[in-house]
Order: sequence, then structure tokens, then C-alpha cells
Amino acid sequence: MIAFASDQRVPTLDIEGTLLTPSSPGFAEAIAQAYSRRRRPRCLCCPEGIEMYVARLADGYIVKRMPETGGRHSPDCTSFEAPAEISGLQHLLRSAIKEDPNTGMTTLRVGFSLSKRPARTTPAPSRSPSGTASSMVTRLSLRGLLHYLWDQAELKRWHPGFEGRRSWGAVRRQLLQAAEQMFTCGEALATRLYVPEPFSVEHRDAIIARRRDMWGCAGGREDGRQRLLLLIAEVKEIAPARLGHKVVIKHVPDVAFAMDDSLYRHLPQRFAKELELWSGSDSIRLLMIATLMISGAGLPHLVELSLMTVTAQWLPVETSAEQQLVEGLVKNQRAFLKLLNYDLRSATKLASVALTDRGAPAPLLFTGG
Repeated sequence: MIAFASDQRVPTLDIEGTLLTPSSPGFAEAIAQAYSRRRRPRCLCCPEGIEMYVARLADGYIVKRMPETGGRHSPDCTSFEAPAEISGLQHLLRSAIKEDPNTGMTTLRVGFSLSKRPARTTPAPSRSPSGTASSMVTRLSLRGLLHYLWDQAELKRWHPGFEGRRSWGAVRRQLLQAAEQMFTCGEALATRLYVPEPFSVEHRDAIIARRRDMWGCAGGREDGRQRLLLLIAEVKEIAPARLGHKVVIKHVPDVAFAMDDSLYRHLPQRFAKELELWSGSDSIRLLMIATLMISGAGLPHLVELSLMTVTAQWLPVETSAEQQLVEGLVKNQRAFLKLLNYDLRSATKLASVALTDRGAPAPLLFTGG
């Protein structure tokens, strides 16, 4: 379960008539029992209470908001979610994203391949959608999947109590926990998702052994297609290699990720804004989501990719104006949600931030760029 900051409001839950918070003695046992009995807790952030549900994780249980109810919670509640219609999420719900509160699992329809024929040439980076809202948007792009994972991992949420607590280790843990509850292409997303561990010289051999085991999942299949993994990682450098180009990933110092010339040539066309923002500010991090093929030699090759720029606190931003807004809110110790565009692009004007420390309704902030 994701930890809450000590000074962040954590709502009381009514679990089968008992009022508890996540820090209450017996909370874990109470939600496990509610799960076994198929009982639904109620969040008491509002006088009328709001129905929640219990989902099972590999190492326990977690209480989640019911689908499309996030906007009914109080803005300072940890279950609050800005209405889907003010972000890019609205056009993906019930089509590309289907959440089942009876099982706690979410099924994702993706618009990229998680397998590759050996003779197929490497495609261009994941194409950006047109930016026009449409009922035809029924599958998640790589960018859309990254935004959804960031959303479900609570990484778009900021509260002053998070300062100093959002390390790469915390980001990784929350992404993998969110992925545990997702299925795509008929299997658990977590079995395909590689997020590098924080690197430690002291534990180098154990880290490499676990990575080798994970990469071993990307073997061939009976129909001759090779399974691909999904990579989410922070980019350290994009540079020429002996053959083509390579991406150097933070926390993976011993191996580079191969990128052929075709893939490299498309980067300035598809991701000019992200690359410019990254190169222009030392406080901006560049994140990559990619499909990953492991060669016969055991080395990683990028197949398709998308990029996302984030602040030092791992909050997504797309322009310098958004960066200034988000960094200013963090500096002034504000609490807020960073809204995400998903597969909508700049042609659709959306709010950048929803403030969660000003009561209901949560004020929306826009930027001019």
C-alpha cells in the first residue's frame, strides 16, 4: 500500500461498521476480511460517504476508489481524482481502460505490439495521436500507458509532506504495485514490466542476477514471434554507438540499450519538445517508456519508444510554462494534482493542475504555453 505523508489528510473508512484509518491497529486484517466477504468500505471524507472496494496485491490488500468516483471525494482526500473529462483520460475509459471492481483488476487495450517477428525491421517511435478527441481512440499508446501508470501509482499527486521522500526507489515501487492490478494482451502487465532497481555497487551482482532473470522472460514463442518487455526508466544519455546509437539508462551502468539509426532519426521529429525541455533545464528528468527486445546475446534493443519530461519531484510537465507553474507550487508548499493529457496533444487545451488544498471544487490552473 502506498504510504501517506504524515501531514496529509488520510480519510476515515467505514469497514463493516468499524471506523478505521490505514494507520489504525487491525486495519490490514479488517480489509482482508472485507475482501473475503466481498464487503465494500465507505470513505467518510464527505458526510454521505463514498463506496470503495478492496483489491488484492501480491503481498496484501489495498482499498481503492470505485471507477469514475474520484471527483466525488473531498479534494484533500487521498482518493480524490479530478474528473476524467478535464484530462485526456475521459476518451479512454470503458474502451482502452476497463476496471473491474469485483476483481480489482484493470484490462488495458494497447495500440502497440508486445511481440516481434525476427525478420521485421524496427518501426519508428510510437506515433503521437492527432490531438483531437475522438470516439475512435480505443487503445493506449506507449505515452498513454505511461500516463495511466503514473496516474494509478499516485505519482501525479503532490503534497508538501512528500518532500525528500520521492526517490527513484519509491517511484519504482509504486509503478510496480500499480502494474500488479493490470492485464494486457491476456497476461499480467507486471510480468512484462522492467523498471530498473536503484543501483548499488555493494549489491551489484544480486541486481544484475535479478535483471537477467527478468530479461529471460523475453524468449521466443511457438509461432516464431519474440516476446517484448516494457521498459520504464530515466534516460541519462543518448549517444552514438559502434553500430547505430545507444541509450544510457540511469541505474543500469553496465549495459547500454541499443537503438538503430531509423529509430534515432525519428526522435527529433516526434519528441522535439521533450528533448528541448530536457536539454534546456538541469532540473528536468527525461523518462522513457519503450518496448524492449532481448537479443540472442542477452543485450537489450529498443523497438518502439515514447518520452516524458518530469520535474525533480517526478511530476510530468510538457512546457517551460508548466515547469515554472509546478515548481512554483512545490516551492510554495501547495498540494495539487498534475493533470495528464494521455493521448491528446497540444490541439486540445486542458488544465495543467488541480489544487487540492483549497476545498471543493478544486480550482484548476492553466498555462499559456
